[in-house]
Amino acid sequence: MTFERAMIDMLRFQIADDVAISRIAYGMWRIAADADTSPRHVQAKIEACLAQGITSVDQADIYGDYQAEEILGAALASAPGLRDRIEIVTKCGIVAPIGRHAGARIKHYDTSAAHITASVEASLRAMQTDRIDLLLIHRPNPMMDVVDTGRALDDLVASGKVRAVGVSNFRPFDVELLADNMTQPLVANQIEISLAALEPFTNGDLAFIQRAGMLPMAWSPLAGGSLLAGGRPALIAALREMAEAKDTDIAALAVAWLLAHPAGIVPVMGTNTLDRIATLDQAPRIELDLEDWFILYAAALGRDVP
Repeated sequence: MTFERAMIDMLRFQIADDVAISRIAYGMWRIAADADTSPRHVQAKIEACLAQGITSVDQADIYGDYQAEEILGAALASAPGLRDRIEIVTKCGIVAPIGRHAGARIKHYDTSAAHITASVEASLRAMQTDRIDLLLIHRPNPMMDVVDTGRALDDLVASGKVRAVGVSNFRPFDVELLADNMTQPLVANQIEISLAALEPFTNGDLAFIQRAGMLPMAWSPLAGGSLLAGGRPALIAALREMAEAKDTDIAALAVAWLLAHPAGIVPVMGTNTLDRIATLDQAPRIELDLEDWFILYAAALGRDVP
């Protein structure tokens, strides 16, 4: 993984020869729940991100009951040239008995070559594009045939329909097992990391991702909003005190805390509010020293480090 500079000096991470991911990604898991899903409104969200150097959008086939990718696709179709200004990250492998999979008898995982290939074709059609920049297997599958899955991912990259592949929510042993059955590298792992989800810092997940040269992406960097809802009074107090001293808000500070980590964590920020999207670049501008980082870490732990 290498680094390069983009607009407003926001770092970008080179994950493949022709794919770089922006320092913050815009998550579209809630886009179908917005009151306005029109192409014009979605385009406005993407343009607001681009103005800040945020070029990567995060999707999954299952988001919005299998509708979110189509909403993005309609926006891309209505704005020629927009597709070439962004990187699309999407995921597959979860089958829920809704939308296109309404006939499924139970929610389950399918990481077979046939399902992955069909999912990619469906995603390409839905998003009205000819390529996916980064495809992730959404969840580790206890019934995964790693030879079959690995071959499917290799073939998709070879076909040009997918430029790079990775995983989401995989533990180190899951990553190793799949990687051992592939020729293409697994370049990213999207896991839950936040001040409310500290385990990756100590359970080996983040250490393994770094050792493997993968890109760590953080879903729910604000714990779906619950991080700021007041249920952690000591943490909120620490965030408010530090945010006031640094003349910022606590949400931006919580994201800056992730950005400060040397692993190069990419927070996936999901919001449907244009005003809030326009402030996403606040976090990279916040400077945290080592003690700042540990003040928030200790507050999140509820105790000093040992």
